[in-house]
Amino acid sequence: MASPDTHDPGRIVTITSEEGLRRVTGEPSEAVLRKDIGRLDEHARTFIGASPFVLLATSGPDGTCDVSPRGEEAGGVLVLDEHTLVIPDRPGNRRIDSLRNIVVNPNVGLLFMVPGTEETLRVNGRAQVVSQAPYMERLSVRGKVPALAISVEVRECFFHCSKAFRRSSLWRPERWPARESLPTLGQIMKDQLSLDAPAELIDEDLNAAARDTLY
Repeated sequence: MASPDTHDPGRIVTITSEEGLRRVTGEPSEAVLRKDIGRLDEHARTFIGASPFVLLATSGPDGTCDVSPRGEEAGGVLVLDEHTLVIPDRPGNRRIDSLRNIVVNPNVGLLFMVPGTEETLRVNGRAQVVSQAPYMERLSVRGKVPALAISVEVRECFFHCSKAFRRSSLWRPERWPARESLPTLGQIMKDQLSLDAPAELIDEDLNAAARDTLY
């Protein structure tokens, strides 16, 4: 393997070991290593209680990965104790990619976000898909109890710094692209699936489904 210090714009150099990575990145500080507290303390609970959005990362038995967005009203993720949280599974497109992965590989990663806050909370652990539990009623919204939930046994828990959000300007509306500069999902589906229906009609159906089957 060529040295990472070799600068040749026409050459691709890959790194295949942690030793090679460390030669480029250096070692983390002691504080960074210690910030994983492995439990949901009061600060983690407060952040989760304010978070309406979490990304759920899973992987299948063959190592293929998936990341699924999960949205709730703030406080919708239930913290049972310092080592257990529960995410309701709301109606979706029935692909159940995350759930299928969890039943064969329980290791998951979570990234909690709070609008306007540049820091995030990372939680890693082992998950189970639950269909019945004493807490299911507490996950109900508009009188509808979810059919399934994801219970996570917390193994790692730590806050992540703001650099990614500052680089991306994610919470700065003045930096957002104009919505009309991007195709709608209806147009995307029409083109990718070669659908005969007009994009506007597909968008109407998608919006109606999103409105009427949130819970």
